Amino acid sequence: MIQICLLSFISGFGIRISNFFNEEGLLDLMSMSRARVRHIFSAKGAAFTSSLGRRPRIRGIRNPPALKARFSSPSSGIIIRSMPQSLSKVILHIIFSTKNREPWLDYDMRPRMHAYLATICRDLGTEFVCVGGVTDHVHIVTTLPRTLSQAELIEQIEKISSKWIKTIDTLIIGFLWQRGYGAFSVSPSQLDAVLQYVETQQEHHRTRTFQEEFRDLLRRHGVNFDERYVWD
Repeated sequence: MIQICLLSFISGFGIRISNFFNEEGLLDLMSMSRARVRHIFSAKGAAFTSSLGRRPRIRGIRNPPALKARFSSPSSGIIIRSMPQSLSKVILHIIFSTKNREPWLDYDMRPRMHAYLATICRDLGTEFVCVGGVTDHVHIVTTLPRTLSQAELIEQIEKISSKWIKTIDTLIIGFLWQRGYGAFSVSPSQLDAVLQYVETQQEHHRTRTFQEEFRDLLRRHGVNFDERYVWD
């Protein structure tokens, strides 16, 4: 086991750190062993000294907190601190329609809107995105950015895309998305199946409406809903 000893110049102890470095500027473990004294300092300045074979004598506080490694040498000082990470992988299947399910997304406008929705998602920090849908609604499969909530993500997607599409043509000035949405978590094991479902939306909607599809998805995911407040 490799142990890191923290050495420092402490006038009260009469120990000089340069005594423990050899001519090549490396720590001389034999010199440290002969000195038979170690000085270790916590983040709050408490110190204890120990001689080999003796119980450490603590100075400053009785129960020193966890130590942070601190190296010092005659020419430089280095501090190593822990670097915590926040890691996340939440895959979402998001669905929302146009206001009153108006068929704004025709054959010409649909691919442009889908591409723009994908761009918005990437700009917001998602890892990947797949967009599909037909004339009156869209499906988006993407990851939830670590710095955004689900509601914030969807609000930004709808707001930015609605503002953009109105600049394309004056005939689309009345475009709006519905205020509500559906969002379902996707297991990594089911991701391929969901992606295929989104990519074949035109096929699915040859025989069923968006409302029929949305009701079915809500039931399959165990979501309770009231028809009076689902559609707008």
